[in-house]
Amino acid sequence: MDALIPLQSVEPPAPRNPTWDARWYLATDHGERVAECSLWWRETPFLDGKRVGLIGHYAARDMAAAQRLIGHACEELRIRGCTLAIAPMDGNTWQRYRFIVDRGQEPLFFLEPDNPDEWPIHFLGQGFGPIAEYFSTIKYDLGRRDPRLAGVAKRAAARGIQIRTLNPQRMDDELRRIYTVSGASFKHNFLYTPTSETAFIEQYRPIFPRIRPELILLAERDEQPVGFVFAIPDYLQASRGETLDTVIIKTLAILPERSIAGLGALLVADCEENARDLGYTRAVHALMHTGNSSRNIGKQHSRLMRRYALFAKRLS
Repeated sequence: MDALIPLQSVEPPAPRNPTWDARWYLATDHGERVAECSLWWRETPFLDGKRVGLIGHYAARDMAAAQRLIGHACEELRIRGCTLAIAPMDGNTWQRYRFIVDRGQEPLFFLEPDNPDEWPIHFLGQGFGPIAEYFSTIKYDLGRRDPRLAGVAKRAAARGIQIRTLNPQRMDDELRRIYTVSGASFKHNFLYTPTSETAFIEQYRPIFPRIRPELILLAERDEQPVGFVFAIPDYLQASRGETLDTVIIKTLAILPERSIAGLGALLVADCEENARDLGYTRAVHALMHTGNSSRNIGKQHSRLMRRYALFAKRLS
């Protein structure tokens, strides 16, 4: 095996690259990179009085390389004043984060983060432990609708709430409405940090051509958004030569108002009904936090598909 040379940093361009505060990599004496990561310590959230540093954009060839890189990353964050390291997270929860820790039997779905099965072990071996857990479920019967939703729909209508599909002719405007609800709905989520409207729209722009408007529903009252559900076909099925029969319910957000209780379940049910009418037979409820109330929507008709975790380590 080639010898490993000392860890090297990557200087951000001027002005400073806003997506990371530092990048480090480990290479062999022949120049092959065997481990790398990015670090964030500016503009990260505080958690229970601890100053958080983030490790993301992670990759490592083996445990030996991981040991050197992760140890160095933690020391760098400690020097910068961080008291808790969290990984993997590419800067914030709007970006890629979490490791798959229980892969299950189902193949990956579209937009799902992936990692070699060894990478969680790399962090566990360096004293990290799970700080948050997530899961995805899969539902096979899109024709089954909770009869209690009829009452929810009646109450929503009585309060002036209307549900409509996304208008693809004014995509940026529609995403601004979705952004408004997302910011209000997610601001109390675990490790939430705000993002700009421009960054939010640019993040979704690459998938504009793949959107099915019937699978994105907006709930509005007095022409103002109060909730939405965002779903998209599982295009990885098609890339594997399989029948495209699955939709991914990626995001559900409702304004935190007691007057619209039950609206989330209604939006998901309407989205699944639209998917069924389009010929889909399965729905993945993707990447739900174990403590999120939305995990109960459709739970009785779904089965566990995959588990994920976010890891943390105290920095002395």
